[in-house]
Amino acid sequence: MRVLLVEDDPMIGAAIQGALKDASYAVDWLKDGRAALATLNSQHYDLVLLDLGLPGKDGMEVLAGLRAKDNPVPLVVITARDGLDDRLRGLDGGADDYVLKPFDLAELLARMRAVLRRKGGTAAPVLGNGMVSLDPATREASVHGGPPLLLSNREFSLLQALLVRPGAILSRSELEDRIYGWGEEVESNAVEYLIHALRRKLGSEVIKNVRGVGWMVSKGG
Repeated sequence: MRVLLVEDDPMIGAAIQGALKDASYAVDWLKDGRAALATLNSQHYDLVLLDLGLPGKDGMEVLAGLRAKDNPVPLVVITARDGLDDRLRGLDGGADDYVLKPFDLAELLARMRAVLRRKGGTAAPVLGNGMVSLDPATREASVHGGPPLLLSNREFSLLQALLVRPGAILSRSELEDRIYGWGEEVESNAVEYLIHALRRKLGSEVIKNVRGVGWMVSKGG
């Protein structure tokens, strides 16, 4: 999944970026509110982490501008503004969660998973389609209830992207967009390599190739 991190503090931003990469997210990091709003108006993200005290545009202005354009992207505010009025303004303004600094990175990741589940219309912590299940907290996959298999970061990212939308065909560029952040070199045939590795671990029937279009997992089975 691809996350936009908007945070102007270099130490906090670097720590969050590292934690997100370790948790298999593709992450882009911006430090300016105006640049963040422009980017969000032109590029798709699965989730936004938004600080409020930003140069260029305040985080509340970014949030308001985003929701004014009916952009439904899941958004978690991360801020030191701990007043009740600030929290209410953030949540009433369209934030899906409001996390106060300082926070534990493990808690932030859990909050992100919860927001993504709610936005996806499910309370279940595990993604699945009846054939394969995937636990975002442990990055383990299981086929037909069999033993859990640990996936690499990018194997997890690719399978997660498919399981979020079972039945939908995702092209190579769409899958690359979920796996790689800005500045990361896209390896040649990376998608094909990862799908081959997943099929070796999970079985050839889990991921289907739609020739000339892309790949998918079935809605159920």
